[in-house]
Amino acid sequence: MMWRNLASTALSMMVLLLIVAGGLIAWGKTQYEEPGPLEVAICLRVEPGSNFNRVSEALAVDGAISSPAIFRMGAEYSGKTDALKAGSFLVPEGASMAQIADIVTRGGASTCGTEIVYRIGITQTEIQLRELDPETQRFVTQAEFAPDDESIPADYLRLRDAAGTRFRVSIAEGATSWQIVDALGKADFLAGGVSALPDEGMLAPDSYEVVKGEERSSLVGRMVTAQEALLAEAWANRADDLPYGTPQEALIMASIVEKETGIADERRDVASVFVNRLGRGMRLQTDPTVIYGITGGKGTLGRGLRQSELRADTSYNTYVIDGLPPTPIANPGLASIEAALVPTQTDYIFFVAKTLNPADGHVFATTLEEHNANVAKFRALEAEQGSQ
Repeated sequence: MMWRNLASTALSMMVLLLIVAGGLIAWGKTQYEEPGPLEVAICLRVEPGSNFNRVSEALAVDGAISSPAIFRMGAEYSGKTDALKAGSFLVPEGASMAQIADIVTRGGASTCGTEIVYRIGITQTEIQLRELDPETQRFVTQAEFAPDDESIPADYLRLRDAAGTRFRVSIAEGATSWQIVDALGKADFLAGGVSALPDEGMLAPDSYEVVKGEERSSLVGRMVTAQEALLAEAWANRADDLPYGTPQEALIMASIVEKETGIADERRDVASVFVNRLGRGMRLQTDPTVIYGITGGKGTLGRGLRQSELRADTSYNTYVIDGLPPTPIANPGLASIEAALVPTQTDYIFFVAKTLNPADGHVFATTLEEHNANVAKFRALEAEQGSQ
């Protein structure tokens, strides 16, 4: 009888312990998955070779988790312990321990901290040193300078070589292939060379995440692949009855649109002007093609076109030749590619700048009489500006 009582008591204790353990597990799971105590987003730095013990303690100090032990056990239970990644990670306000464990183990690029942005523009290249403010989740520029400046900020040299710094190469719409390759050659965080200048128009303007020491040729290859994909998709969705029959011709038109306007809302209207001119057998008569014929895409002209240049019989002088020039004159962005392939349906044949400020866009006309009146207004503005 006594043994039965002892066995019954032991069994009851085991059941009780299982209930308590189950309750503790359920409580711990709730703690692991419910919103955390973090009141303001933080940037968590995970050093190479770190582990979940160090990360959990850092998170506790920052007030991001309520229990380092539960965080570690939750990560262990979910199989994330061995997947910790080095980098700088944005931990948002109220993130649960489960969310944080996912953030620091999923891989990919760092999501906060210091970022070096190498901006390749039309007229200049500059380097920006930026830091993400976790609270506003916006980058704050710490320094700006050109890669060939005589005095390079010491912070740049320090952070360029620091672990966790992110690198980004940003290409402006309308930059030429020569400008892009030349500027990449001055990026001291990239390696190697580019054996051949890519075809004009085939480098997609975009912002590219890179790693320190990445081969320049590899980055250029990524740009070409991206542009090929954008052009192929846009070509597949093109409008009917366009006056060009190949993706290459569409790319040429897109590059002209890109150089004629930086106003997103009027790109399709500008494209319609050139499509209408081609459809009527008119010459394109666009200055950017003439300029490209003079510079070869190697920088800007830096002055106005001369009458002799407008009359010169060259393959890029669209005041003289019929149809399109032989190649694109820059690397157009997606919006200009789409504009060339799906222009608005208009009767526009002419356009001229509204004011001396390019940001004000253009005024369009369907007749030469209207266009001459618009040109007269623009000349009057030029004269007024010159007299001041």
